[in-house]
Amino acid sequence: MPADLPLRTANGGPADAPGALPALTPALLATLSASTGLAVASIYYAQPMLALLAETQQASPSAVGLVPTLTQLGYAAGILLLTPLGDRFDRRRVIGVKTLLLVAALLASALAPSLPLLVAASFAVGLLATVAQDIVPAVATLAPAARRGRAVGTVMTGLLLGILLSRVVSGVVAGQWGWRAMFGLAAGAMTVVAAVLLWRLPRFTPTTTLPYPALLASLLTLWRRHAALRRAAFAQGLLAVAFSAFWSTLAVWLHAPPFGLGSAAAGAFGLAGAAGALAAPLAGRLSDRHGPQGVAGLGAALVFGSFLTLLALPALGRGAGLWLVSLAALGFDLGVQASLIAHQTIVYGLDPEARSRLNATFFTVVFIGMATGSVLGSLLLDHAGVRAVFGLSALAAAAAWGVRRAFPAER
Repeated sequence: MPADLPLRTANGGPADAPGALPALTPALLATLSASTGLAVASIYYAQPMLALLAETQQASPSAVGLVPTLTQLGYAAGILLLTPLGDRFDRRRVIGVKTLLLVAALLASALAPSLPLLVAASFAVGLLATVAQDIVPAVATLAPAARRGRAVGTVMTGLLLGILLSRVVSGVVAGQWGWRAMFGLAAGAMTVVAAVLLWRLPRFTPTTTLPYPALLASLLTLWRRHAALRRAAFAQGLLAVAFSAFWSTLAVWLHAPPFGLGSAAAGAFGLAGAAGALAAPLAGRLSDRHGPQGVAGLGAALVFGSFLTLLALPALGRGAGLWLVSLAALGFDLGVQASLIAHQTIVYGLDPEARSRLNATFFTVVFIGMATGSVLGSLLLDHAGVRAVFGLSALAAAAAWGVRRAFPAER
């Protein structure tokens, strides 16, 4: 099959032909959004259960800390090594196989008789949870160009809600029925997701016949070819630094005076972020109507403004401070999400035949930003205090605004 053959649908029609692609109905879009959220939630379920894991496995905090660490490393490896397969094989098949294997990995976690086996299963969970990053390019392909931003915004809302709400669900379930029940429940949910996706998704003809080593090498080619990809990735990576620096340190500085709050209260601030995520489809509509570059700039400016106001936090009392944190979390999560939708709209429009590889390249840089923000945030909190964390986040947002200003006309 030539590498440049057009995408074809289940009925065999070329994607560019009128009416060839099946309609991305609201019901199908909602299904894909929920599936994305449930898939990505798999990598966060373990975090609220670490104390329970340490108790039941008679392990040290550092030992059980390997569970979320290996899950995140697996996710990073999956983005780089597995996500490009969506261009090489039928994306419906890739999504179905990875979802079923994710079910197996979650069941292995639930049944793991020892901590080393749980750690190994956690790596597999992270590796296969990248099926969420296979669904997003599928949505971008199914959506008409005029509504691509709105569709991507909807499915990314599901992804971010999965991230923000997974910890709440995990804490409740594990507290009532134990950590094994949470992994078992997650496996059951993903079994339903696999069945629905295999039923509802159309077939996609591969857009390349490159062998696997060449497929991975083409990531670098795409990076060099598209200046808009580099700028979008760098800008969103900088916003990821700001996002991660806040959320990775939140529980620590909220526990200290004057707040004195526990981890459950810190997790509740995720609900404010979730409220911001719900506005993501609006960002998609604005990108479709007015262009993604301006939306990306507005998002970065909102993140910058939110963290700038947080610099006043140490001067406020406990009550006013909590309100400020809630409003800032709402504001910068909305800004990060709006910029993400705009940047993805740009990236997915660059080369329709390489959307999975473009997605892999883009999110690899974003993931590096997340990891960098977590490390820098913790170091700054330990050595310079919470204001330094907010200053870092504001500076990163300002840099993101500066980077995205130079987007070329390339789409």
